[in-house]
Parts: sequence; C-alpha cells; structure tokens
Amino acid sequence: MREQPSRRLRLTVLGPVRAWHEEAELSLGPVRRQAILVALALRPGVLVSQDQLLDSVWGDNPPGTGRSVLPSYVYALRRVLDAPGEGPGKSLIRAERGGYRLVVGGFRLDVTDLAESADAARRARVAGDPARAEERLAHGLALFDGEPLAGLPGPFAEQERGRLLNRRRELEVQRLECLVDLGRCHQVLDDLAELCLSGPYDEPLAALRMRALYSSGRTGEALTVFSDLSRLLRTELGVSPGEALRRVHQAILHEDSAVRPGARVSTRRKACELPGDAGRLIGREAEIAQLLGPAVPGAVTVRTVDGPAGVGKSALVVRAARELSGEYPDGCLFLDLRAHSTPRRQTPVRALQRLVRSLNAETGELPGELDDLVAVWRTATSGLRLLLVVDDALDADQVRPLLPAGSGSRVLVAGRRRLTGLDADVRVTLEPLTRDDSVSLLADVVGARRAGQEPGQIRRLAALCDGLPLALRLAGSRLQSRATWSVAHLVGRMSGEGRLRELNAGDRSVETAFRMSYEHLTSEQRRAFRALGATPTVEFDVLTPAAMLGRPVAETEALLEGLVDTSLLQQPRPGRYRLHDLVRVHAQGLAEETRGETAGARTAAYRLHLDAARTASEWGADGFPTGPRPQDGPFATWQEAQAWLESAGGELSDVVAHAASVGDADHAYWLAEALVDPFVQQGRYHEAETAVASALALGDCMTDRRMPLALWNCLGYTAIHQRRYTRARACLEHALRLLATRPDAHEESRARTAMGALHLSLGDAGSAIGQAAEGLALARNTGSDWVSATALIVQGLSHYFARRNEEALVCFAEARAHAEAIGRPRMLGRVLSCAADARLRLGHYAQAKQHLRTAMVLVDQAGDSFLCARSLTRLGTAEHADGSPETAISLHHQALRRHQSLSRLTEPSYDWLEMDIRTRLGHAYLAVGRWHQAEREFQTVQDTHARSRNDR
Repeated sequence: MREQPSRRLRLTVLGPVRAWHEEAELSLGPVRRQAILVALALRPGVLVSQDQLLDSVWGDNPPGTGRSVLPSYVYALRRVLDAPGEGPGKSLIRAERGGYRLVVGGFRLDVTDLAESADAARRARVAGDPARAEERLAHGLALFDGEPLAGLPGPFAEQERGRLLNRRRELEVQRLECLVDLGRCHQVLDDLAELCLSGPYDEPLAALRMRALYSSGRTGEALTVFSDLSRLLRTELGVSPGEALRRVHQAILHEDSAVRPGARVSTRRKACELPGDAGRLIGREAEIAQLLGPAVPGAVTVRTVDGPAGVGKSALVVRAARELSGEYPDGCLFLDLRAHSTPRRQTPVRALQRLVRSLNAETGELPGELDDLVAVWRTATSGLRLLLVVDDALDADQVRPLLPAGSGSRVLVAGRRRLTGLDADVRVTLEPLTRDDSVSLLADVVGARRAGQEPGQIRRLAALCDGLPLALRLAGSRLQSRATWSVAHLVGRMSGEGRLRELNAGDRSVETAFRMSYEHLTSEQRRAFRALGATPTVEFDVLTPAAMLGRPVAETEALLEGLVDTSLLQQPRPGRYRLHDLVRVHAQGLAEETRGETAGARTAAYRLHLDAARTASEWGADGFPTGPRPQDGPFATWQEAQAWLESAGGELSDVVAHAASVGDADHAYWLAEALVDPFVQQGRYHEAETAVASALALGDCMTDRRMPLALWNCLGYTAIHQRRYTRARACLEHALRLLATRPDAHEESRARTAMGALHLSLGDAGSAIGQAAEGLALARNTGSDWVSATALIVQGLSHYFARRNEEALVCFAEARAHAEAIGRPRMLGRVLSCAADARLRLGHYAQAKQHLRTAMVLVDQAGDSFLCARSLTRLGTAEHADGSPETAISLHHQALRRHQSLSRLTEPSYDWLEMDIRTRLGHAYLAVGRWHQAEREFQTVQDTHARSRNDR
C-alpha cells in the first residue's frame, strides 16, 4: 500500500537503529521495541502477523503474555513516530487482520539509498564507466555506520544483520574491482589481502587480487596467491581451482594483456536469449527488488517465482533478467519448459540439449541419457557465470538438472506450483495487483485519454479482473479492438455469467489458463477444487472443505496445501484459505458441471455452520425445536463453536445469502435464526438483520413452517438490543399476527417475553410483568430454559424498578435455576448481577458482593465486557455502602477500563453505562472528601448526557 502519512521519517539500520523527523532525532526506546520497528520496516507495506512479529523478535522464547504484549510496543512506537494527535487510522503503523504493517511512503530507509547506489553502480559498469561505478559504490558503503542493526535481539535481526554484512562485502569487492579496472591497483592491495583472509575459499576474490598484484609489478606474489589457494582447496575441500581462476593464472604466466586493468579474462561469445519485454511492468517494485538482491557468495543463486495463471510471473522474471544481464558476462539463457502445454512440454533431456548448444560448448552429437547430459552441462558451465531463466516449470525434478555449475551463476525460475523441493535462497509468491495498480495497467493498455473519460467504469473493470494482469491486459485488448465499445459496455458484459468468456484475445484466454492448471491436478485434488467452487464463503478454514469432502481434517489440509502449491488456492494467513475471484468463477463452473457431486458438499457446508451457530447460541438445544440437531463433529463445546464462528469474521451472513441464492430455503432460514444470538452478543446487529432479511426474501417456500415466526421474533430481539423500540414493536406485533393463523407455543413464548422486555425498556413495568408472565407460562410447557430465565429476569427487574425488592428476588432465584440448567456463564452472570441490585437496596451487602464477584467471573468467561463493567461498578457501590469507599473507587476505575474496551458503534448502552459508573464514582469521591475529583466526574456525566441527547 502506498498511502502517505502526515509526516515522513528517515530511518537508518546500517548501524545502530535510529530515526529522524526532519533534523530532530527521535527516541525509539528499548531494543525490543526497535526490533519490532525493524521487523516491519524491512518488510515495507507487507502485513506482518502477530505470530511473525513474536517469532522475529523473541524466537523460541516468546513472552509469557503472548500476543498481548505487542499492542503496548506498537502504541509506544506510534507515540514517537506519528504526528501529535494522529489516530491509529492515519498512523505510520496500521493494524489489520491480526497483524501490523508499516505504510510505504511514510519513511525513508538507508537500505533503500544503498540499493539505489548499488543499482546506479551496476548501470555504470554495464555502460563501461568504472569511475562512476566506483563513486556510487563508495557512496553506498559510506552509509554503513558500524555493524548493521547493532545490538538488536531476535532471529529476524540476526538474519538481516548477516544479509547486510554480506551485502557490504559484495559492494566492497565490486568497488575494488572498479579500482583495478581503473588501474589504481596499489590502492586496493591491503583491502584485498584482508578480504581474502576472511574468505579464504573465495576464488573470484583471489583472481581479483592476482590481477591487482600482477598489475602492480608483483608477479611472484600473484602466482603465490594461486598456489596457496590451490593447495588449500585440495587439502580442505578435495577440489581443484575453477576455470575462471585458472584462466587468470595462465594469463599471468604468459604475460597476457587480458589481466591488465580494464580487461576481462574471457574470449568466448556471450549468449543472450532473453525475450523482449511485453508492456510496462506495473506494481511489482518489491518483487523485482527481491529477484535483483545480492547473489549467494560462492554458490549458484536460485530464486523462484510462483503464482496463479495470468498473474505475470513470466513478465517479472524476464524484466528482472534484463536488469541483471550486465552482471553475467558468460551468457543470459532463457528456457520455456511449457509445463502447462502438455503436447509441447520440454523434457529435461531436450532442455539440456538446447542449453548446451546455446553455449556452443558441443558442436557434435550430444548424449541422449539424462545423467550423461547433466555431466556435459556441468562441465561446460563450471567456469562460467551465467544467468538462466526457466519459465513455466512444473516441479523441482524438471528444474534441478538444469542448474549450472559455475559459482556466481544465477537462476530465476517461474511456475504456477511452489517448487518446495528445489533449494532456493529467495521464493517470491506473486499476488494479484492492488486496485490502483490494476487501474494503472488498464490505462496503460487502453490509453490515458480513454480511461480518463470513464474513471468510475475503469475502476469497476479493474475490480472484475481482480488484479490479474492477464485478465487486465485481455480486457484492455478487448477495448482496443472494439473502438465503438465504451468501458461501461464491457463492464456490463462481464458482470453476468460471461465474465471469463469476455477475457480472451486470439489464442490467449484466462479460462484456458485456469483449465490447464486444473488438468494437472490429481483426481483427489480435482474433486477438492470442484467442492471449493460450492463453498458458501469467500474465505474458509480447513473444517469447511473437510465437511464438504467427508474427509479427516489432516487429509483435507494436505489437499488444500497441495492446491496452494499449485497456486489455484491462496492462503492469506495461516490456516485460512481463499480462491482468487476469477479462479472462483472457474471453480463454480466446474461445480455446476458436477451438480450431483457438489450438491451434497454444499449441504455439508451449511450443516457445519448451522451446527456451530446452534452450539454457540445461548438459547440452547431447546431454543431450536425444529430443524436438524447438531451432529457429533468438530465442536465439543460452545467455546470451540464460538471461536470458530468468530474466526470467520464478516462472512457468516454470506452463508445465509449463499443458501438463499441456490434456493435452499430451509437451510437459509435455519442458519439465519441460529446466527442471530452469536451476532447480537458481539454487537453485530447489522449482520444479524442482513442474515434474516436474506432468508425472509425467499418467502414461504420452506418446509419448516415455524421459521417465518422465528425470524420475525429474531428481528424484534435484535432491535431491542439496539434500543430501536419502535422497530422492535413492529416486528413482534407482526410475529403475533402470524401466530394467530399458525399457532406455535415456542414462538409465542418468545414473542410474549420479548414484548415484556420491550415494555420494561419503555418504563411500563405493569405491562412488562403481564407479557412476561404469558411468555413464562408457555415456556414452561415447551421446556425452554432460556425463554423462562429471560421472562423471569424481565419480571424481576420490573418488580425492582417498582421497589418491590422481595418479589424481585423471588423471580431472580427462579431465573437462576433455569440459568444453571442452561449451563452458560453469561445468562447466570446476568441473573446474579440483577439480584445483587435488589440485595444492595435491602442492605444485604455481603450477599450482594458474593453475587457480584461470582457474576464477574462468569461474564468474563463469556467475554461480555458490558456485563463485567456493570458488575464491577455495582461491587464498588456495595463496598462503599459497606464502609470501604477507597476500595469502591478502585473498582469503579476498573469498571471504566472495561467500559473503554466497548465501542459506542456496537453498544447502544455505551453512554448510559459510562454515566452510571461515573455517578457511582463521584459519590465514592465525596465520601472520602475528594471534592474536585467528584465534581469532575459529575461534570463528565452531564457532558455525556448532553452529547447522548444530541446524537439521537
């Protein structure tokens, strides 16, 4: 992401970690805080999960507090790095989906300056300007201020420290080589001797030192370097010097001018087979930087790029290879293995034969056996520094024989599969482009003027292509070849079922590319992929496809990971999976072709979500008298079911909409009803209403005749929690009218009890008691503990507000029995907290405190911060009344801290609770003579009340 925060910082890591705003240095605090900043800064724009941060900074010894320690570190960093008054939404450090990222554009890193200096030097060397190259290299090396990331703890800092030290050594060697090429050999001899001591097996470095010594008139010392290194290699490693070092040795023996300043010891023709660039590369700066990064010293550097069909892998590796070509004097080779074009696929034998001939190393007949060819290839490349690009690779076995033997060579491999069996020092998974980069690519294809005429439609077209460069280019080509088409016209054609059909041009097609990937799957992977086309949510974990396939979780996870490796499935974070939008369209088409197979899989997905929602709901099994009962499955407890639902995020209501879209009315209704209570308990009222509305839109086509009544009751229940009392009355009255024509004791008990709660909220205690009594009588007959407990709480609170405390306690005692039968902590905690109010009024302080302490434990288990804050402040009142106002003050402050964890957007009683706590706190302050603090609390209550009235 390339957002621009309100101020720009400068950050250095090539030494002690330091930061500046303009000329003022900022205090970054303890080293672990610095380590967290570095773990984000050296992954600019990348979302780093909390687990990754913990591993980066603490490694195998994470803090006992786990993830909860990170917000305090991030908060401290934000206070230092952000402008005063900057909120989290504008911060340099953004919190997203269980992690953090550092906004690109908000800071300047010295490693960026280093990379720019190194790039400028590389371009100068390619252009034949060693003086300019040496100047830029010296500038880059001057950025180092001692050991990089000095003093920083953690595995990430240690790894980056080693990488930066290697980079410094590489640049130093390049600078010395430039000085040798310029004839300034006397200046480099001491530095070369020191570097050779620290890298005694480094043959290219030894060759450079031999050249410098020879050019300085010290031929004997140059030959001694060769003989000493030869002896060391034979003694320590059992090998002989490579071809490049032997050529330098021979050139010195024969006084060849090839080793004089500015000369290269190579007379062979340089092969360059890189294809031309096709179009401008947009939005791939970070990935290009990874491919252009420093080579592995003394080895063959292997870097792989994987990603789905059409994401731009080939274009990326070709662009990177062209940038690197000047660094590889012995050749730049390109090989298309055509893994996803079965009739034309390259075998390793044919590929090696072509590579060997590209080097002109053999002019006669080449061996036909793979092992013999590998030997010829390795012999031919042992003394060379090559750049090899391998495109469309299928697996590691196809690539491994092609690796050149020459130290210093580099191989770039592109393929749809993740080549986990291939040793690589960098692996790049290419993701779809961002929305802005997608728009830029479309504008580049169709022309800025045409794109500017319909900017909104261009953005819609980019969204339909979902960041896939092939799709974007094909869509742009469609517009290029149809001059009379508007962008809106193409958007309209792509908005229906013909989305993939429109993305083709000549022999290029997005759907064909996806089908080739699909055809290379195993039969089990194909079945899994078809099932994923029927998943009801965009993102899912392993449980959903496991249920759909009827397979154990471990087996299903292996299938999913295999699909991730083929790039047909994405893994946005550990344990969560999703299909790219266009891949999902393809999978849905395959699912439609095999309806008999996928219909059962889809129903299994609905049942999994239904079981989880009914298990998590506090209404209990008797709260759902019709529909399927929860099966023996992955949710042994309500906590497990609730955690699984929460992990699904905002996609749960999509399950209802999905069932509705395929006409499965019963599951749509059952799911909508079951999700209401979990949604309401989390303050997700809009999602509850959306789910219910999706089901109700189906009309009366379900087989379960209870469901329309149930959903209108659910709407009333949701509206009461939102304090939307007019809406609640309308929904409940509609439910009661329906009950007149289709009686149902269970739903009538819910409707009457909810009406009682509504009258209680409106201050009509008499009507509340009457309606709740009717609901209670029906609930006792149907055996619903949840409705019974709720009705008794309504009656108890009505008596309490009428100051009939004894009657209230009788109701709460009976409600407690039903709450204990339910076995869920929230309901029992609510009953005890309400009973404590009556105990307080009667002066039963010991019993009130006992109730409240038990209630706090229970509601804390349920994760209900509202009830916890309510109970804490009442416990404070009990302590105050029992003669401990100082203890009361502490408890009220604890209640305020709990209150602050709530959101005014999702908690309609947010202001009421704050006023209640502060009023009680103010009275506690008065009791100990702290008049100013009491006055401040009462003033805050008045301000909150005024603001609350203005917000209505």
